[in-house]
Amino acid sequence: MTRDISSAFPYTKKFLDIRGRRIAYVDEGSGDPIIFLHGNPTSSYLWRNIIPYVEDRGRIIAPDLIGMGDSDKLQTSGPDSYTFQEHYDYLFALIDHLELDRLTFVVHDWGSALSFHWASLNESRVKAIVYMEAIVGPLETWEDWPEVARNIFQAFRSKAGEELILQKNVFVERILATDGNLSEPEMAVYRKPYLQEGEHRRPTLTWPRQIPIAGEPADVVNITENYARFMSQTQFPKLFINADPGSILVGRQRDKARLWPNQTEVTVKGGHFIQEISPHDIGVHIRRFIDSLEV
Repeated sequence: MTRDISSAFPYTKKFLDIRGRRIAYVDEGSGDPIIFLHGNPTSSYLWRNIIPYVEDRGRIIAPDLIGMGDSDKLQTSGPDSYTFQEHYDYLFALIDHLELDRLTFVVHDWGSALSFHWASLNESRVKAIVYMEAIVGPLETWEDWPEVARNIFQAFRSKAGEELILQKNVFVERILATDGNLSEPEMAVYRKPYLQEGEHRRPTLTWPRQIPIAGEPADVVNITENYARFMSQTQFPKLFINADPGSILVGRQRDKARLWPNQTEVTVKGGHFIQEISPHDIGVHIRRFIDSLEV
C-alpha cells in the first residue's frame, strides 16, 4: 500500500540570531544529532515526510539556509550575495552555537556541498553522511550537466538570469514545480520566501551561478575539488541514495561517487527533488542506515 505524501509540516521552528540575522531551524529530540540540509530553492520543509522515520533515533536539526525558508534575508543584497561561502558561514555558525558533535548529515543538492566541505575540515566530528542528488565534485564541462536543463542553467548564469529569476521566479515556478510534482499547498510553502520580486529571490539566482562547471567559479571549483578528494579517502560510513532516473548525480559524477569507501548504495524513484516523490522509501533507508551505525 502506497503511503500518502503529506503537505503538513509537523514541527515548530526555532530562531537563532547569527550575525544579526535570524536563522530558522527545527531542533527536536535528543541523542547524537542528525542534520538535514536542503539546497536550492527549498527549505527544511523538503524533509517533512522523512524526518518522522528517524525522529526517535537522535536529535533532529533541520535549518533553513540564510535567505531561504523562514530564515531572514540579508540586510543588503546584490549580485555578490548568497554565495557558497556566505551560506557556509551562516550555517556552520549555527552548528557551532548549538555545540553539535558526532553529526550524521542527511543532505541534498547544495546541502551536500556544504556538508562535504565542513566534513573535510572537521572529520573528527562526523559520524556519517547520507547524500542524494548531490554535488560530489566539480563538473569538467557542461556535458556533465543534464542535457534537458543545460540551456536554462546557462541562461541563469548570463545577463538573462536576473529577468528569469528575480522577475519571473523561474527556479521555483519551473524547475521545482515540474520536477517535484507538487500540490498547490506544497507550492505555496516553497513560494513564500520568494513572493516579492527582486532581491528576495536572489538566493535562487546565486546558487546556479555557484555551480562549479568548466572551471568557474574558481573558488567553488577549488572547494569541491578538495572535498571530493577527501570524500574519496575518508572512512566514516556513507549512504548514497541514488535517484532513478536522477538529474544531477548521474553519469561520470555518479561513477566517481560510487568509488567512495565504506559506502552503501540504494536506489529510489525520482528526478532531482526525490524527497517529494519517494519520501517514505528514503525514510526507511535512512532509518536502517542509522540503526546499522549502532551495531
